[in-house]
Amino acid sequence: MDSSRREFLQLAGMAALAAGAGVAEEAEAQQGSAAPAPDAIPMRPFGKTGVKVSALGIGGFHIGAPKDEQVGIRIIQEALDAGINFLDNAWDYNKGRSEEIMGKALQGGRRDKAFLMTKVCTHGRGKDVAMKQLEDSLRRLQTDHLDLWQIHEVVYANDPELHFKKGGVVEALELAKKQGKVRFVGFTGHKHPDLHLEMLKHGFPFDAVQMPLNVFDGTFRSFEQRVLPEVLRRKMAPLGMKSLSGNAEPVKKGVVTPQEAIRYAMSLPVAVTISGIDSPEVLQQNLAIARGFKPMTKQEMADLRNRVAPLAADGRFELFKTSMQYDGNEGREQHGFPPQGQLG
Repeated sequence: MDSSRREFLQLAGMAALAAGAGVAEEAEAQQGSAAPAPDAIPMRPFGKTGVKVSALGIGGFHIGAPKDEQVGIRIIQEALDAGINFLDNAWDYNKGRSEEIMGKALQGGRRDKAFLMTKVCTHGRGKDVAMKQLEDSLRRLQTDHLDLWQIHEVVYANDPELHFKKGGVVEALELAKKQGKVRFVGFTGHKHPDLHLEMLKHGFPFDAVQMPLNVFDGTFRSFEQRVLPEVLRRKMAPLGMKSLSGNAEPVKKGVVTPQEAIRYAMSLPVAVTISGIDSPEVLQQNLAIARGFKPMTKQEMADLRNRVAPLAADGRFELFKTSMQYDGNEGREQHGFPPQGQLG
C-alpha cells in the first residue's frame, strides 16, 4: 500500500471525529504553519473535504497529444516539481494513452505528490461498465486508488436520467468510494448549465463539479453565473476548465492574451483551473502566471468581460457549447451519433 493510500485511510478516520474546517485545521497543525514562498503555486480548499489542491491543474487530454510520450511525462513531472498537484485525466482520452503516460510519470515516488483525478466514460451504460473502466484506469495510472473519480461529459439531454437510473453510473461512484478505490466523486460537462443543474437537483453528495469557466462564458450560457454559485452553496469543489476556450482560438486571433484568459479563470472562486498543456514551453508560460498568483479585481474582471462580450454573444469562441465538435467519440457512439469529423 503506497503512502498516499495510507494517508487516505488516516484522513477517513479523522473525518469520523471532525468535519470540514476542523479536519483542515488539524491537518495544518500537523504540517506546521510556515508561510508559503511568495512565488509558490497557491493551494486552495477542495470543497469541504479538508484537502487542498493547487490553483492550477494539468489537463489530461493534451498530455497524450505529442507523439513522443516523453514530452507528456516531462510536463507532468516538471509540474509536480513546481508545486502543481492536481492532475486531470479520463478513461477515454487518446484511447487510454493519456492515462498510461500519466501512470509512467507518477513512478519513482511522485504519486504521493499528486491529487489524481480521472473520469468514467459510461455515457449511459451501467455500474458494471463503470467498475470495469475504473479497474482499467487504476492499472494504466499504476495506482491503487484515485483522489477523484468523475462522470465524464454530461452533455446530452438525457444524460442525468441515464446516470441516476437504477444500476447506473452513480451507483458505481458510491461503490468505488465504499471500496476505498476512490476518495472523492464528481461530474463534468461543457454543454449547457441546465444539465449541470439537473444533475445537482438529484441531491447526490458530489464532492466536485467541473465546468467551462472563461471570460466568454461570463456572458454567454454562463456556468459562472448559473452553476458556480449553486456548487459553492452546496460546498462542493468547483473545477474550472477551458480557460482558453478549448482551442486557444481567442489567443491566436488576438482577442485576449493567455495571461488575461488564465488570470480571469483563476480569479473566479474555484478550487482549481485545469489547463491543457502540450509542451514544456506552455507549462512554463502557465507557471509564470500561477506563481504567487494575485487575483484580478472585480472591476478588472468586469472590464474584460465587457470587452469581449460582443464576440461571446454568438458562441464562436465556445464551440463546445454550440456544436458537437468537442463531444467525445465514446459518448457519440453510445448516443447514436457519428464520430468526430463526420458531424458538427
